[in-house]
Amino acid sequence: MKKILEIASELGIPEDYFIPYGWYMGKVHWSFLEKVRKNPSGKLILISAMNPTPYGEGKTTTTIGLADALRKLSYRSFVCIREPSMGPVFGVKGGAVGGGKAKVIPEESINLHFTGDIHAVSSAHNLLSALLDNHIYHGNELNIDVRQIYWRRCLDINDRQLRNIVSGLGGKTNGIPREDGFEITAASEIMAIISLARNMEDLKERLGKIVVGINKEGRAILSSDLNAQGAMSVILKDAISPNLVQTLEGTPAFVHGGPFANIAHGCNSLISTEIALKLSDYVVTEAGFGADLGAEKFFDIKCRIGDLNPNAVVIVASIRALKYHGGIKKELEKENIEAISRGLPNLLHHVGIIKDIFRVPVVVALNKFPFDTEKEVKFVISELKDRNIRVVLSEVYDKGSEGGISLAQEVINAIEEDNNGFNFLYELNESYESKIRKICELVYGAKDVIFSEEAIEDIKRIEKWGFVNLPVCMAKTQYSLSDNPKLLGKPNDFVIKVQSVKILGGANFLVVFTGNIMTMPGLPKIPSAYKMDVDKEGNIIGLM
Repeated sequence: MKKILEIASELGIPEDYFIPYGWYMGKVHWSFLEKVRKNPSGKLILISAMNPTPYGEGKTTTTIGLADALRKLSYRSFVCIREPSMGPVFGVKGGAVGGGKAKVIPEESINLHFTGDIHAVSSAHNLLSALLDNHIYHGNELNIDVRQIYWRRCLDINDRQLRNIVSGLGGKTNGIPREDGFEITAASEIMAIISLARNMEDLKERLGKIVVGINKEGRAILSSDLNAQGAMSVILKDAISPNLVQTLEGTPAFVHGGPFANIAHGCNSLISTEIALKLSDYVVTEAGFGADLGAEKFFDIKCRIGDLNPNAVVIVASIRALKYHGGIKKELEKENIEAISRGLPNLLHHVGIIKDIFRVPVVVALNKFPFDTEKEVKFVISELKDRNIRVVLSEVYDKGSEGGISLAQEVINAIEEDNNGFNFLYELNESYESKIRKICELVYGAKDVIFSEEAIEDIKRIEKWGFVNLPVCMAKTQYSLSDNPKLLGKPNDFVIKVQSVKILGGANFLVVFTGNIMTMPGLPKIPSAYKMDVDKEGNIIGLM
């Protein structure tokens, strides 16, 4: 590894704007964006995917490998990805730093406490919880309805036991008893705010607009009513600055912001993407899960807020995922052309989302796994090329940048030859129902959308409070185009059921809950935590 000060120096970041966190990690101060604002912007490449298996299909690995390959071709490239949550690290998916020869490092530090951003988000979130309950305890001057408090507590660990609790028990001195609960930190509105705020003033303004509950007259109570935004910004003053690390091959990487894509907007921080675009020829970033979730939110939320123009999208596919969507749950390593053929419509649908709806050039990266057979690989590539879809075999896991050269060249060609002009899915002045229907029907392929009475009342109340003309953020399963995780492949004639709608006033979008979506995940029967340990020399075992 290069020393992180060397990486910063190569990027032209002055020492006054750089805060080292040891030899190999550091933060670029948020104010550096204004210093480079007039620099020309590089090209923005988004890495998305088809609907994944529960194990992931290598989206982060492809993101890093492509950036390394572009650098190998003598372009200035930059990686921009999210910070890992410790929930998945100790759960089923494991870490989120890439894999094989396409990783960001130091991987153990990044996967665990890193620079403390996620802890800061948790602390700021729980400070607001404490101030809210303290206000109620000391007389409740705002007349808050304790039965209608929206602000839950948070924790960066998967713990289903804490989803729904009763707090304030133990007598008068211990608070007011009420129903409460926890969500995972990556689902916190403050995580979304950190990922969208562009400077300290913007951060404080957003923190003040968080809706924590309502009073007994039905008015929304904001965090600014509790005078909480100043103290919260004190906790977050360092967390707003992007974290600089590097790949195994020395490509600079911002790892900053960590909202989940199935329950939040699923993108790394806007400020890190903007700085990277001013320092490079190509920025390679990712959005969580498939194009139906992460890419749509990247376009309609992040690009809209940041006035970003995406130049190309890479959709990561795998033989394993194609078999999975072809109805095979076991023996995914066994050759099965028929299952691949059945699963192909899922991939084709995701290509269509990018190409036909958002009008961004698209390349499919077929991520190579050791158990993929030559016959299977040739079949997929042939099927896609017959449909005039750009496709390249990606071998960055095994070969690093060398395994991504063809992918990098194909992406450059797509940017130069295929760009028809980026298009948003909806206009902000459309009704919320119209926006939700467009996402469900055009992006997911649903035949209809059913709104529960609760959801209809939620939207009416949100509009009454003055939150109008905002983007919407769908909370939906990542495993299916529908809201049913068991409905794989390219389902037809399905209906999306909108259960409820929540306003995130600080993040400045609505969250629309569909299906059985929870904001606090649980651990699997055999969590990844079981294989982790520390040896007698202090080395971590089993984290990756």
